[in-house]
Amino acid sequence: MNISITFKNVPSSDAVKSHIDKKLNKLDKMLDSPAEAQVVLSEEKLHSIAEIKLICDKLKIHAKGEAEENNMYSAIDSVVEKIRIQITKFKEKQKRHLAGDKQSIKDEVLMDLVDSE
Repeated sequence: MNISITFKNVPSSDAVKSHIDKKLNKLDKMLDSPAEAQVVLSEEKLHSIAEIKLICDKLKIHAKGEAEENNMYSAIDSVVEKIRIQITKFKEKQKRHLAGDKQSIKDEVLMDLVDSE
């Protein structure tokens, strides 16, 4: 995964960079093709904000996570969790589409048969 990190009003640190790399590499394992991630870390007043824009083959995700009391690690964790959920939903949607959603069609036919009796 190609990761670019931008710091706004936040001092850059290697610990934060390695934390982002570790979290995004876990997401990369969920994806079928190589992805690019643009990470923007910023602080406003007492909030830490992490934004990630993930671009993959057919998938484009933009997510934002916030944490109070200037805790950048929890902001990163929350935004990564949001992206993980969106990737999971996308993959399930693809599976249903490729499978033709045959199970739901069978259920509808059975329900029609039960209703007609």
